[in-house]
Order: sequence, then C-alpha cells, then structure tokens
Amino acid sequence: MPSSSIADSMTPLPEGCLVLDDRCPWTTPLPNTQWVALQFERARLSKGDFAAHGIEAPFSIRQAAPKRRAEFLAGRLCAREASKRLMGSPRIPGIDENKAPLWPQGLVGSITHSGTLAAAIVASVHHYQSIGLDAEAMMNIQRAERLAPRILTPVERDWLDALPLERRGAFVTQVFSLKESLFKALFPLVGVRFYFQDAELAQWEPESSQVSLRLRKNLSLAWPAGSRVQGQYTLLGSHLLSVIAL
Repeated sequence: MPSSSIADSMTPLPEGCLVLDDRCPWTTPLPNTQWVALQFERARLSKGDFAAHGIEAPFSIRQAAPKRRAEFLAGRLCAREASKRLMGSPRIPGIDENKAPLWPQGLVGSITHSGTLAAAIVASVHHYQSIGLDAEAMMNIQRAERLAPRILTPVERDWLDALPLERRGAFVTQVFSLKESLFKALFPLVGVRFYFQDAELAQWEPESSQVSLRLRKNLSLAWPAGSRVQGQYTLLGSHLLSVIAL
C-alpha cells in the first residue's frame, strides 16, 4: 500500500502503475537520499503514456520493444517523484550514450527495474559522488548454479560451497545484484567497463545485510585494485534489492 505522505502529494500516474511507498527499505538508512518504488503492468502502459505524463521518450526508446518502453517509463516516473520529494521540484534524467541515466545538474542517483517492480534513489551531489541501485528476482538453485561460474570469484565460490543447498540461490542473487550496483555506482566516475570477476565480496556474513566489496582490477588512479566499498541488500516482496552509495 502507498504511504499516506506520498499518496497525498505525488504526480498522477498512468493506469497500470501503483506506487508502493517512499520509505527507506534499507536496514541502515542512507541519509540525504530519497527512494521511490512502484509496481507496474507492462501490458497496460503505452507509447501515449509518455506525453500524457510528461516523460520524454528518446528515439531509442520510441523504437524499442514494448517491454523496454514500459520499464523506461516506470523507472523515470520513480526518478521524477524521488527528485521532487528531495529537491522540491521534479527532475527527469535523460539517457546517455551508454544507455545509462543522465542526471540533471546537482543530482546523482540510480534507477532499476525487475519484473513488475521499478525503483529509483536520488541524492544531491553535495552529499554523494554516485549511487548504484539494483533489483533482482530471487534465483532458484538451478539458475544460480548455472550462473555461478560467471558471477563468482574463487573466494565467493568457497562461500557458496559452504552454504546449505537451500541458501545458495539467495547468495548468488546477492552477489549478482551487489556487483550490478557497484558497476552503476563506479562507471560514471571511472568511465571504464568492468565485469563480475573484477570485484568480489571482501566481507560477508550470512545474517548481516551489510557487505564490503573489493576491486580486483585497476579502474582509475582514484579506484585502484584493492579499493573497498560498502554495500547493503534487503528484500522487498519477491525482489532482492542492493545499493552502494559513494
């Protein structure tokens, strides 16, 4: 259900979108950030919803498949509402040449979507360098075992092998999502692409939502191999969310 604060003040949404709430989902709150999430039904969102609700569709999105258009629209609606609540006026990120959000001056943030969930988190550049946010549906054990060799480093594989079978899908999902959030947070700063094997969990405890990740590759003078960042993850319904705020 929507929180009363956001339901009373938010900009109207297209049919097929339901705002969840604007309450921070993280165990350790991120000060000076604003989060908004919504559920959406792809089949009920159309090209006409862009103009009707004040979201500009770039050429690449206008030519995209309906699934991609719906995800883009839902994510930008979240970003607009989050920036409105943070800054007092709505701001909508564009799209850069790498298809990542191009945030208006003064803002940093991240957008994610998975299945019927879309979400965004935004902050002022006075408080954060960059933020990475990711949502994933929880993997079953079969998919986790299939993807593990690509996602996990040898250290992470040792952690996986030590877990009971029923917890392995969640572990691979956590690592996958955290590395996606790490890429979203660091790529705007370093401009260098890196991959799953280029970072690994440096600290992880099964009962804690807080993690530390370590780079295994030099990305820039400011971000050499061995650099560490803190992240966290949580559950929201059937989705696992992760965030890394620098």
